[in-house]
Amino acid sequence: MRHHNVIKKFGRVRNRRLALMRSLARALIIHGQIETTEAKAKALRPFIEKLITKAKNDSLATTRLIISRLDGEREAMKLIKEIAPRYKDRNGGYTRITKISSTRDDAARMAVIAFV
Repeated sequence: MRHHNVIKKFGRVRNRRLALMRSLARALIIHGQIETTEAKAKALRPFIEKLITKAKNDSLATTRLIISRLDGEREAMKLIKEIAPRYKDRNGGYTRITKISSTRDDAARMAVIAFV
């Protein structure tokens, strides 16, 4: 039984799950919104919102932490210099998940996650 196990595994081992979250987060930072499955969008939301909260405090330590979490310096700098200053006065709730129609082939529930 999976009582109190809240981490969605997506049928992947830990390293591949982390790589999935990193790639989804980088795509969201680059494009501003992405279309993915509803479950992946719901798992991505806390990952990216914690990074934005840290990026609001622009220091060397947080820059290095965000680069290590995203595994990409270009995306980290865009997050710190462009995206985080937009939310200086906002306490959370930086992303919005909008449900869209399911896919035809496997009926997976799809969603669009975007910055507010």
